[in-house]
Amino acid sequence: MPELATPRQATSELRAPVKVDVNMGQRIRLLSYNIQAGISTARYRHYITRSWKHVLPHAQRFSNLDRIARLVKDYDIVGLQELDAGSLRSSYVNLTQYLSEKAGMPFWSDQTNRRIGRFASHSTGLLSRFSPAEIVEHRLPGRIPGRGALFIRYGNKQHSLVVLILHMALGQRARLRQFDYISDIVNEYRHVIVMGDLNCHSKSAEMDYLINRTMMSEPMHDICTFPSWQPHRNIDHILVTPTLQVDHVKALNFSLSDHLPIEMQITLPDSVHLG
Repeated sequence: MPELATPRQATSELRAPVKVDVNMGQRIRLLSYNIQAGISTARYRHYITRSWKHVLPHAQRFSNLDRIARLVKDYDIVGLQELDAGSLRSSYVNLTQYLSEKAGMPFWSDQTNRRIGRFASHSTGLLSRFSPAEIVEHRLPGRIPGRGALFIRYGNKQHSLVVLILHMALGQRARLRQFDYISDIVNEYRHVIVMGDLNCHSKSAEMDYLINRTMMSEPMHDICTFPSWQPHRNIDHILVTPTLQVDHVKALNFSLSDHLPIEMQITLPDSVHLG
């Protein structure tokens, strides 16, 4: 059984979704961002010259995180990838909790997916203005372990909103297995958001597989987010079920990590209330 957690206080081509009535419910702002553990990267050579920052602490990390906190404080639900749950490189600070406190986001949770001794504790994280009713940590299939899906449910079961925060595998075969697993979860609910670093582009076989197996859609095609200094690959995504009205979506010109963040505003159905 997946591990159960509790919330902690503290210009693109359009892919048309299924037609729905105009929603008149609550509007919420979403953000998905791979923050590269607070490491600034602005050139390919930085992967070599700054590689030590992936395993050792450095003074600039927390000033970078403070910049990220100022960005995320304006959103309602934030999905983060490439955090650290507390290890040598983060000075044993849980970075999700740190951002929650700095941004004034009252609820946070994280999922540790891979530990490398005492040097790194790779995780994905949630920051939220609303109290989740349920959080579950799913371990995704793959030949190499260390990928997960953070499942968050808001509201009651009949009128709930489900958010899945993902950081998918690098290999296509593993991603297809992982999307198969994710599809089974998505199909259990009516109102679902999938966000994260999916490591595949909009027109990939993996994305088509997910969309064909579920009722999800990617409202905007080919939003390029990687590398942040000259983005030409769209590997970060926010997808929704057709019951969720998408008001706008775009990549932000916020260059710190090697990825750009994606924001989306949606309007919920009248029956769904997050608080």
